[in-house]
Amino acid sequence: MLIFDGMSDLSAREFVADFYESFTREVVAGADAAAVVDRYYTPDIEQVADGVTLDRQRLIDHLRPVRKNVVSCTYDVHEAIRTGNRLAARFTIHAETRRGRTISTEVYMFGELAPDGRIRHTTQATRDVSAP
Repeated sequence: MLIFDGMSDLSAREFVADFYESFTREVVAGADAAAVVDRYYTPDIEQVADGVTLDRQRLIDHLRPVRKNVVSCTYDVHEAIRTGNRLAARFTIHAETRRGRTISTEVYMFGELAPDGRIRHTTQATRDVSAP
Protein backbone atom coordinates (compact mmCIF):
# COMPACT_ATOMS: atom_id res chain seq x y z
CA MET A 1 0.00 0.00 0.00
CA LEU A 2 1.15 3.48 -0.83
CA ILE A 3 2.27 5.55 2.11
CA PHE A 4 0.98 9.10 1.97
CA ASP A 5 3.53 10.96 3.99
CA GLY A 6 3.62 14.08 1.86
CA MET A 7 7.39 14.10 2.17
CA SER A 8 8.08 11.08 -0.01
CA ASP A 9 10.87 11.03 -2.54
CA LEU A 10 8.48 9.74 -5.18
CA SER A 11 8.52 11.70 -8.40
CA ALA A 12 5.25 13.32 -9.39
CA ARG A 13 4.73 10.64 -12.06
CA GLU A 14 5.37 7.85 -9.55
CA PHE A 15 3.09 9.48 -7.01
CA VAL A 16 0.19 9.77 -9.47
CA ALA A 17 0.64 6.22 -10.78
CA ASP A 18 1.00 4.73 -7.29
CA PHE A 19 -1.92 6.74 -5.91
CA TYR A 20 -4.44 5.70 -8.55
CA GLU A 21 -3.20 2.12 -9.00
CA SER A 22 -3.28 1.48 -5.26
CA PHE A 23 -6.67 3.18 -4.83
CA THR A 24 -8.24 1.25 -7.71
CA ARG A 25 -6.75 -2.06 -6.59
CA GLU A 26 -8.36 -1.65 -3.16
CA VAL A 27 -11.70 -0.61 -4.66
CA VAL A 28 -11.84 -3.50 -7.15
CA ALA A 29 -10.72 -5.98 -4.46
CA GLY A 30 -13.87 -5.14 -2.52
CA ALA A 31 -12.47 -3.24 0.46
CA ASP A 32 -14.89 -1.04 2.39
CA ALA A 33 -15.46 1.93 0.06
CA ALA A 34 -15.67 4.54 2.83
CA ALA A 35 -12.46 3.30 4.45
CA VAL A 36 -10.65 3.33 1.10
CA VAL A 37 -11.83 6.86 0.29
CA ASP A 38 -10.76 8.05 3.73
CA ARG A 39 -7.28 6.57 3.25
CA TYR A 40 -6.73 8.41 -0.04
CA TYR A 41 -8.86 11.57 0.25
CA THR A 42 -9.45 14.14 2.99
CA PRO A 43 -12.95 14.31 4.55
CA ASP A 44 -13.60 17.60 2.75
CA ILE A 45 -12.67 16.17 -0.67
CA GLU A 46 -14.11 17.98 -3.64
CA GLN A 47 -13.53 16.27 -6.98
CA VAL A 48 -14.81 18.10 -10.04
CA ALA A 49 -14.72 15.94 -13.16
CA ASP A 50 -16.09 17.32 -16.41
CA GLY A 51 -18.19 19.81 -14.44
CA VAL A 52 -19.66 17.22 -12.04
CA THR A 53 -18.75 17.80 -8.38
CA LEU A 54 -18.31 14.85 -6.05
CA ASP A 55 -17.98 15.25 -2.30
CA ARG A 56 -16.89 12.40 0.00
CA GLN A 57 -20.28 10.64 -0.01
CA ARG A 58 -20.80 10.98 -3.76
CA LEU A 59 -17.27 9.66 -4.33
CA ILE A 60 -18.06 6.63 -2.14
CA ASP A 61 -21.35 6.13 -4.02
CA HIS A 62 -19.48 6.37 -7.34
CA LEU A 63 -17.32 3.39 -6.36
CA ARG A 64 -20.28 0.96 -6.36
CA PRO A 65 -20.70 0.94 -10.19
CA VAL A 66 -16.93 1.02 -10.65
CA ARG A 67 -16.61 -2.09 -8.48
CA LYS A 68 -19.51 -3.76 -10.30
CA ASN A 69 -18.21 -3.13 -13.81
CA VAL A 70 -14.41 -2.93 -13.65
CA VAL A 71 -12.08 -5.89 -13.09
CA SER A 72 -8.78 -4.04 -13.43
CA CYS A 73 -7.20 -0.72 -14.35
CA THR A 74 -3.80 0.36 -15.50
CA TYR A 75 -2.54 3.92 -15.60
CA ASP A 76 -0.14 5.52 -18.05
CA VAL A 77 1.10 8.76 -16.55
CA HIS A 78 2.31 10.88 -19.46
CA GLU A 79 3.22 14.02 -17.52
CA ALA A 80 3.08 15.13 -13.91
CA ILE A 81 4.29 18.08 -11.89
CA ARG A 82 4.23 18.40 -8.11
CA THR A 83 5.11 21.67 -6.40
CA GLY A 84 4.45 21.87 -2.68
CA ASN A 85 0.87 20.80 -2.18
CA ARG A 86 -0.10 21.27 -5.83
CA LEU A 87 -0.21 18.47 -8.38
CA ALA A 88 -0.96 18.45 -12.09
CA ALA A 89 -0.96 15.41 -14.34
CA ARG A 90 -2.05 14.07 -17.69
CA PHE A 91 -2.64 10.35 -17.66
CA THR A 92 -4.65 7.62 -19.36
CA ILE A 93 -6.76 5.09 -17.50
CA HIS A 94 -7.21 1.72 -19.22
CA ALA A 95 -10.13 -0.04 -17.53
CA GLU A 96 -10.97 -3.65 -18.31
CA THR A 97 -14.67 -4.33 -17.77
CA ARG A 98 -16.38 -7.57 -16.74
CA ARG A 99 -17.75 -7.76 -20.28
CA GLY A 100 -14.22 -7.91 -21.67
CA ARG A 101 -14.11 -4.41 -23.07
CA THR A 102 -11.22 -2.02 -22.47
CA ILE A 103 -12.18 1.60 -21.94
CA SER A 104 -9.38 4.15 -22.18
CA THR A 105 -9.86 7.63 -20.77
CA GLU A 106 -7.35 10.45 -20.92
CA VAL A 107 -7.43 12.65 -17.81
CA TYR A 108 -6.12 16.18 -17.31
CA MET A 109 -5.99 16.65 -13.55
CA PHE A 110 -5.10 19.57 -11.29
CA GLY A 111 -5.10 18.87 -7.59
CA GLU A 112 -4.29 19.95 -4.08
CA LEU A 113 -2.74 17.64 -1.49
CA ALA A 114 -3.18 17.72 2.27
CA PRO A 115 0.00 17.74 4.41
CA ASP A 116 -0.37 13.95 4.88
CA GLY A 117 -0.37 13.39 1.09
CA ARG A 118 -4.07 12.64 0.69
CA ILE A 119 -5.93 14.45 -2.07
CA ARG A 120 -8.07 17.37 -0.92
CA HIS A 121 -9.29 18.78 -4.22
CA THR A 122 -9.10 17.91 -7.89
CA THR A 123 -10.44 19.42 -11.07
CA GLN A 124 -10.38 17.06 -14.02
CA ALA A 125 -11.26 17.09 -17.67
CA THR A 126 -11.52 13.76 -19.45
CA ARG A 127 -11.92 12.40 -22.94
CA ASP A 128 -12.55 8.92 -24.25
CA VAL A 129 -9.55 7.60 -26.18
CA SER A 130 -10.76 3.99 -26.45
CA ALA A 131 -9.96 2.10 -29.60
CA PRO A 132 -12.96 2.13 -31.95
